[in-house]
Amino acid sequence: MPATPYYLIDKSKLKSNMEKIAYVREHSGAKALLALKCFATWSVFDFMSEYMDGTTSSSLYEVKLGRQKFGKETHAYSVAYSDDEIGEVIENADKIIFNSISQLTRFADQASGIVRGLRLNPQVSTSSFDLADPARPFSRLGEWDVAKVEAVMDRISGFMIHNNCENADFDLFDQMLGNIEEKFGSLLARVEWVSLGGGIHFTGENYPLDKFCARLKAFSEKFGVQVYLEPGEASITKSTTLEVTVLDTLFNGKNLAIVDSSIEAHMLDLLIYRENAKVLPNTGDHPYMICGKSCLAGDVFGEFDFENEIKVGDRISIQDAAGYTMVKKNWFNGVGMPSIVIRELDGTERVVREFTFDDYVSSLS
Repeated sequence: MPATPYYLIDKSKLKSNMEKIAYVREHSGAKALLALKCFATWSVFDFMSEYMDGTTSSSLYEVKLGRQKFGKETHAYSVAYSDDEIGEVIENADKIIFNSISQLTRFADQASGIVRGLRLNPQVSTSSFDLADPARPFSRLGEWDVAKVEAVMDRISGFMIHNNCENADFDLFDQMLGNIEEKFGSLLARVEWVSLGGGIHFTGENYPLDKFCARLKAFSEKFGVQVYLEPGEASITKSTTLEVTVLDTLFNGKNLAIVDSSIEAHMLDLLIYRENAKVLPNTGDHPYMICGKSCLAGDVFGEFDFENEIKVGDRISIQDAAGYTMVKKNWFNGVGMPSIVIRELDGTERVVREFTFDDYVSSLS
């Protein structure tokens, strides 16, 4: 058993998500691209590529990672490309999606030999976080003026529309897609492909997959387009834990347990969105606040109930530690970076990456 902390990717749980994605692909005709901004741990890409069609990206480095480590279709998107990277992006992509008409126009000649698309912004979304809402007021994410888009239709063959965020409600997805059809229908009928982005939690428990597939298929047939989905969180939900060890216990009005990890360093989204981690089963008569080891006063995973008193040396598994987590890990406070461990389908575990002091030093200058 490796030393903690480490991220543990359980392939059997990952496979459950992959099989649902494969089901949607088969029954809807949609293609599925892994959103690398959410999850980019390429040690499991060979496994995931058996169930998915490729990757979509948000930067040059993600484009290259997708091309080199995942293969299959490689979609490139960025809020803005720079002059010194656009050539390399095009070299590594099958499709390039521009965020704005000005970027599309600026790089029209360089991108003339590759399939091009444009991001549309429906100006409505499912996000409950303004920080993550692509349709927030004054959003820079995509074009919304149909007349302006019509003027550049000869330069593109598809659209990307991303306005779902943690949306586990099929009826809400259906309503949102209806809004897209109403607002952009005249444009959608003139292109060959449409990506509906990510944020659709269709691999969650009790999600009506057959209704979802039928809706996607109807959309595809109505406009004559190849539909793409960009599952990030949906691809890896509940597949990964952060394994930590208790280093100390204290009492300061509440029982505190300090572990060998940190939310700012290893689960940054908890801090950004002011959310608690998940610990299962979270039942029992012994409440504890689980705290990180960094010097940040608010480095707290959350408060949970345990069956027994917590002691130094106890192990705790923090749930859902893959999406927007492993890609955001950092060296804050010089806290040791978690290793990456994979549990194979037969139950065996192997360490695929360990990080050392040399990695810490090389990340600086």
